[in-house]
Order: sequence, then C-alpha cells, then structure tokens
Amino acid sequence: GVFLYNHLQQKVRNAEALAQKYKQQQEALSAQLQVVYEHRSRLERSLQKERGEHKKTKEDFLVYKLEAQEALNKEKQDSMNRYGALSSQHKILKNQHDDVKKQLLDLQLQHNSLKLEHRKALESHSQKYTQLQQEKDSEVTNLQDTVFKLREESKLLRKAHQEVHSQLLNAQAQMEEFRQLKEALQKMPGLR
Repeated sequence: GVFLYNHLQQKVRNAEALAQKYKQQQEALSAQLQVVYEHRSRLERSLQKERGEHKKTKEDFLVYKLEAQEALNKEKQDSMNRYGALSSQHKILKNQHDDVKKQLLDLQLQHNSLKLEHRKALESHSQKYTQLQQEKDSEVTNLQDTVFKLREESKLLRKAHQEVHSQLLNAQAQMEEFRQLKEALQKMPGLR
C-alpha cells in the first residue's frame, strides 16, 4: 500500500509538474497570442491607413489624369490652330514665291529682249558711224581735191588780167568758205 501510495504520489507530482509546465506553456502561448493580436491589430490599422492613402492617391491620380488630359487636349487644339495658321501662311508665302518667280522670269525675258535690241541698235549705230566716216573721208578728199584745183587755178589766175584777178579773189573767198566748212565738219561730233 505504501509502495502504491508512493507510486500514486509520484504520479500526482509528475502530473502537477506536467500541469505546471502546460500552464507555463499556455501562459507563454497566451502572451505570444496577445503579441500576435496586437501585431495583427497594428497591421490592420496600418492596412486601413494604407488603403485610405491608396484611395486618396488614386483619387489624386484620377484628378491629375483628368487635368493632364484636359491640358493635353488644349495643347493639341492649340497645336492644330497653330498648324492651321502656319499652313495658311505657308500657302500665302508659296503663292508669293510663285508670283516673284514668275516676275523674275518675265524680267529675264524682258532683259534678254532689251539686250537683243541693244545689240541690234549698237550694230546699226556702228554701221551708220562707218558709213558717215566713209562719207566724211570722201567729202574731205573731194574738198582737198577742190582746194588743190583752186590753188592751181589761183596760180594761173595771178598771171591773168585784173578781171581774172577779181575772179581769183572770188575763188579765194570760196576756198575760205570750203576751209570753214571742213573745220565745221571736223568739229561735228557725229563725224569725229
């Protein structure tokens, strides 16, 4: 009976020790569970806060996206307007360029025509000048011949009668007129 009592008492002590161990484990688990609950609570609050911030960020992003879209549409419209204005200005400048090009072509044709006319006039003037030069040379030669003949006649008339001497004076006066005519011809710019 003692042995049985001791044996039972030993079992009771073992059971109490095991119960104490389980109780300590339960308390440790309770403490860990409490920490886990608190951590979970903090995580839920943090998650809630993150969700709120995410919602606000999403709303801000939507507002920003809307404003950016409106700004982009406005910029696109402004660009289209500027493109239209530049396109119109380009057409005007192109038309002006074509007009100036046509005027330049007309002026070049006119210049070529005037150049041809100038060349023809120059050739005509050159021919006329050559002709007048030849006529002048011919007249000078004729006048020289006339002067020579008059000098010969003057030599003969000096030996003649007073009446012939009078004719000689007239011939000399005529010779003087021919000399003045020669000088006048030489001074003419068209015959120089």
